[in-house]
Amino acid sequence: MSRYSKKMRKETNSCEFGSNHYFLLCGLGGILSCGITHTMITPLDLVKCRIQVDSKKYKSVFQGFRVTHAEDGTRGLVRGWAPTFFGYSVQGMFKFGLYEVFKVYYSALAGEELSYEYRTTLYLISSASAEFFADIGLAPFEAAKVRIQTMPGYANTLREALPKMYADEGLTGFYKGLVPLWLRQIPYTMMKFACFERTVELLYKHVVPKPRQECSKAEQLVVTFAAGYIAGVFCAIVSHPADSVVSKLNQEKGSSAGEVLKKLGFAGVWKGLGPRIVMIGTLTAAQWFIYDAVKVWLRMPRPPPPEMPESLKKKYGVA
Repeated sequence: MSRYSKKMRKETNSCEFGSNHYFLLCGLGGILSCGITHTMITPLDLVKCRIQVDSKKYKSVFQGFRVTHAEDGTRGLVRGWAPTFFGYSVQGMFKFGLYEVFKVYYSALAGEELSYEYRTTLYLISSASAEFFADIGLAPFEAAKVRIQTMPGYANTLREALPKMYADEGLTGFYKGLVPLWLRQIPYTMMKFACFERTVELLYKHVVPKPRQECSKAEQLVVTFAAGYIAGVFCAIVSHPADSVVSKLNQEKGSSAGEVLKKLGFAGVWKGLGPRIVMIGTLTAAQWFIYDAVKVWLRMPRPPPPEMPESLKKKYGVA
């Protein structure tokens, strides 16, 4: 690409890569990608949670939908949408926004060569750092959501649940599930970002018949969606046991994560895995699609998959 073409391409961007403006827009993309997608699948999430906490009553996904609809009607299927929307919007803002921050920061610390050679480690550390803070924002809303969805008569709305939780358990009630939430979400997010980044790289290298820069924006978004779904399947498997503990822990007052884990047993922590794979696979693909679409819409810089630096090519004798 000529120097003039590069200059023109740079001028079409709405912000500079790695600037505070860029990171803020990444946070906005995270709000939209996580808040919208998680809210859309509230019915499936509700049934999944009920299978985890009462597998005798809710034996399968389809039976769970039937029982829920019979007892609570159509409105019952969207119970917990408000804490889902607000909680995952906050989480998405920090998850995606801080991931971009940490990725740039850690890459600068490591230098160009190490950042390329150990890029998977870079993705893992950056995403884990971001999710640590994202879950602190999510925890109160997640606790309220599980109570609304799995404890009949506890509360019907977020406005009812939050004051009741504070009156019953104080501030600790909001963060009782934070540690198991970290155990669920940090491995999930590490897999989500690292698997996605490397899958995109492999798809452009071995599957897509032309270089990324020659693909249209629509074609690039298709690759994004495919890589997101592949990453989502692995995410669901890695994080499911901790997800089961979180659901049961927020339902049972006074229990510890260890007590819940012992009570559920090995088989118990894997209940609801099937619907969660469908849910998380679709969810992750949609999140990456929306996030990348927001970057296109806002004319943000979208760097291509990493390439080996010239210094490393000379070092290893790569043409």
